[in-house]
Amino acid sequence: MPAEMAERMEDVGVKKANMDALTMAVLAVLAGAFIALGAVLATTIATGAGALPYGVGRLLTGLVFCLGLILVVVAGAELFTGNNLIVMAWASGKVTVRALLRNWVIVYLGNFVGSVATAVVILVSRQYTFAGGELGRTALNIANAKVNLDFVQAIALGIMCNALVCLAVWLTLSARTTTDKILAILFPIGGFVAAGFEHSVANMYFIPIGLLIKSFDPDFVAGLGMADALGNLDWGTFLINNLLPVTIGNIIGGGVMVALVYWFVYRRPK
Repeated sequence: MPAEMAERMEDVGVKKANMDALTMAVLAVLAGAFIALGAVLATTIATGAGALPYGVGRLLTGLVFCLGLILVVVAGAELFTGNNLIVMAWASGKVTVRALLRNWVIVYLGNFVGSVATAVVILVSRQYTFAGGELGRTALNIANAKVNLDFVQAIALGIMCNALVCLAVWLTLSARTTTDKILAILFPIGGFVAAGFEHSVANMYFIPIGLLIKSFDPDFVAGLGMADALGNLDWGTFLINNLLPVTIGNIIGGGVMVALVYWFVYRRPK
């Protein structure tokens, strides 16, 4: 039941915050790679989905992206956006601010390494050239759209995204089986992707793969006729125009709208 889930989330938060740094870092790299694998699959499915009605194509893309969080939850890994729920343990005084921030910094950096490393492997594999290069076109369009978001818009999209991500993680606490966990994940995660919300860790793959294709395969980009349209796609706009505001939004959506709200409802002193 929800009250028991809240108590369990606090216990999980304490364990996560007190994990040794090396284990935390390795699990964070894994989570970044897992989310990137979901993004690879989502990019593949999105290629050619324009032939479908808009909502149908988005829904299919979102459902396959769920692979990422399923791997994180079932296989075990440390994901920054999900770890915003540690705020519940902090609010109850079981985790210090120092321990909370230590977890977030290590996990965030590890997620970045895992996601970008996966993008490098995809670049080397030239998987983006499949479907006559249309898969690469999709990857470039996704990356370009993300770096051209308005700063405040990116924060708002990040808020909505991580509210759903943390609700997905929250729902898995009620699960009794692996099947339960997977079913709990499908609609919140599929929903945020279908709606076009912004996930900081997913963007650590979606945008770098576009940057890498642009930088290391300019002939491919020129062949698509996209070179002139990618003027804003660079590392600076990635970090400042997207990753920073989306991360701020993710913290608000997960840490405030989910963690603090459920803490207030079920765990505040009475």
